[in-house]
Amino acid sequence: SSPLQTSGYKGSYDCGKNEEEGRSCVRYKCGLLNTIQDVLRQRPGWVEVKDDGEWDFNWCDVGWLRENFDHSYMEEHVRINHFRNHYELTRKNLMVKNLKRYRKNLERDIGLMEASKCDFFPCTFALPSEYHLFVEEFKRSPGSTWIMKPVAKSQGKGIFLFRKLKDIMDWKKDGTRSEEQKDAAQVESYVAQRYIENPYLINGRKFDLRVYVLVTSYVPLKAWLYRDGFGRFSSTRFSLSSIDDKYMHLTNVAVQKTAPDYDPEKGCKWQMQQLRRYLTAKHGREMVETLFKEMDNIFVRSLQSVQKVIINDKHCFELYGYDILLDQNLKPWLIEVNASPSHTPSSQEDYEMKCRLLEDTLNVVDMEGRLTGKEKRVGGYDLMWNDGPVYREDVNLETFASSCFTANTHLGCVNDREKQLRRLLKPFPGQKKMESRS
Repeated sequence: SSPLQTSGYKGSYDCGKNEEEGRSCVRYKCGLLNTIQDVLRQRPGWVEVKDDGEWDFNWCDVGWLRENFDHSYMEEHVRINHFRNHYELTRKNLMVKNLKRYRKNLERDIGLMEASKCDFFPCTFALPSEYHLFVEEFKRSPGSTWIMKPVAKSQGKGIFLFRKLKDIMDWKKDGTRSEEQKDAAQVESYVAQRYIENPYLINGRKFDLRVYVLVTSYVPLKAWLYRDGFGRFSSTRFSLSSIDDKYMHLTNVAVQKTAPDYDPEKGCKWQMQQLRRYLTAKHGREMVETLFKEMDNIFVRSLQSVQKVIINDKHCFELYGYDILLDQNLKPWLIEVNASPSHTPSSQEDYEMKCRLLEDTLNVVDMEGRLTGKEKRVGGYDLMWNDGPVYREDVNLETFASSCFTANTHLGCVNDREKQLRRLLKPFPGQKKMESRS
């Protein structure tokens, strides 16, 4: 392949440039075989490189990153889809550790009122290291339900609910192998978390929300919120009398689709727009706007809690899948953050949503150098934080004085991305006009 010439403006480099059309090309490597593969293949001017070929853009899994990141020299324009130590936010135990520290610092530096804005994660302990603290807390509230989760597994694997200490005694005995056998990093193997016993139910069923946040920089923090997302429902009506029914308590699609009565097209998903309309009809606009503001607060503060520990690198970006649970008071709780949210579709509608999400992720990352860097919206993404809160453009001059700043977030609102992208993006060189693929 030809040596990379990085021309005057960012993101434009040539692979054997053809003078007439002046097309720049992006060489990409993709380590995953699902929707992202399709999106990359369909992107005009992008070509896949195999094996050890030089690449400009890499969509890898976290395993590849662990093995290769530290040995890769990356040129200025190169981009990769994870931060080196993304696990500070996406490992259940580390996320909680960072949030607790962040809350403590806020309390020390600003006060209790500010620290209370971090009260959005359930009481959580890392086991085995915080076992004694956990037992104290457990005994303070007899009869309540706790949930145990392996810190590094996903898709609902290894999770169980319990109400008695003896339930985890059995588990703990199993876990006391000699220290040498356990890899030092794997000692923190579980978290015990207070189970949300009053989840918000729709038709008697529990659900959680999956929301997508794209971080293009940690220092300064720059984060985008996608307009689409979905609710994932369990297939069984909720009750606390049977705590062993995983189809009732776990909303992971990976779990639900193994249920005997699972129908993939009907599925267990509602689009975020549908959910927002439902909640608005039931509770009124004001309560729902408050709920969505509180969710924005969760996204921003969780990112701020790891801002100082994540190794910032201009080559990295990351698409996080946030899992949020609502309780009966319409309070949102942060359950966890995923660094490799599943892009494997569960239905046609789901596939189309994930294609839009991933296309727009590539539009924001902007390998083609078509953006100015001043955009507040790119397709279905709205810039939520840019070293400080981002406000909507449409502030009326009259209300301007009364400091009526509205956050620039539109989760669960109309996603008219095609129209917006046509206005925003000059056609690719050599392309008449951006083809609108829905």
